[in-house]
Amino acid sequence: MTDGTIFESIGAWAMGPGLKIIFIVVGAFVVDKIIDGIINRSIEHFVRSRNKSRDPEEIKQRAETLSDVANTSTTVILFFVALMMALPEVGIAIGPLLTGAGVVGLALGFGAQNLVRDFLSGLFIIIEDQFAIGDVIKIGDTAGVVEEMTLRRTVLRDLDGRQHTIPNGNIQVVSNYSKDWAQMNINIPVDYDTNIEHAVSVINKVGEELFQDGSLGPYVIEKPQVLGIDNFGDSSIDIKVIAKTKPLKQWDVTRAFRLKIKMAFDKEGISIPFPHRTIIQKKAK
Repeated sequence: MTDGTIFESIGAWAMGPGLKIIFIVVGAFVVDKIIDGIINRSIEHFVRSRNKSRDPEEIKQRAETLSDVANTSTTVILFFVALMMALPEVGIAIGPLLTGAGVVGLALGFGAQNLVRDFLSGLFIIIEDQFAIGDVIKIGDTAGVVEEMTLRRTVLRDLDGRQHTIPNGNIQVVSNYSKDWAQMNINIPVDYDTNIEHAVSVINKVGEELFQDGSLGPYVIEKPQVLGIDNFGDSSIDIKVIAKTKPLKQWDVTRAFRLKIKMAFDKEGISIPFPHRTIIQKKAK
């Protein structure tokens, strides 16, 4: 076969099947983007209409989670269809291929039970709205921010920057630190010689200041409340204080509250004790 004949064959293929393959790929890409846009708008509208009383940031996280899962699923299906359309153009019959894939899939199905379990668990996690992208959760002994979520896996990023990938089928118990609302829950230690009524009065005053604070006040749903003495420790009396906050803001509120308590205690002369021991020495008879 001469060079001219080869180039003619390549040109004929490029203008025939090759052009069709390019059209299929480009068409699949364009359709995928259009479907993604429709899905994103539809899911955002659906989530907002069903969760009007929730925090806007939480609604946004929920919508992003559902959109990511739906977009990934439609992309896989769409490009599988495009692949099936393109294969005949390169001379591969898809009939025997689909028949063989069905047999192989049946064989693999018996060994892919864990994969099916992961997908089913991920589906129920999304349907039941157990957590979403951006939430802070704890799965077993692993805690972190949900960075990515699919039907098969959940990806967490902890405070040390480590990324944890957890198959959804392995998730038994999930602790969500940012569902609907959160809570500051701290014990404030004071010395045994402290006037407890005075200390409680100072704590309540600091709580009121925090609730009225221009920067942190909007994050506090219910102002700090003193529940009472929580524990008699070795060297301190612990006073329990709680406050309901917006999701993911409990740590910011807690740090600010502790700082204000320290400054107020220093001003009022209330000491925060450190561990100490009293040694009693007896003389031998």
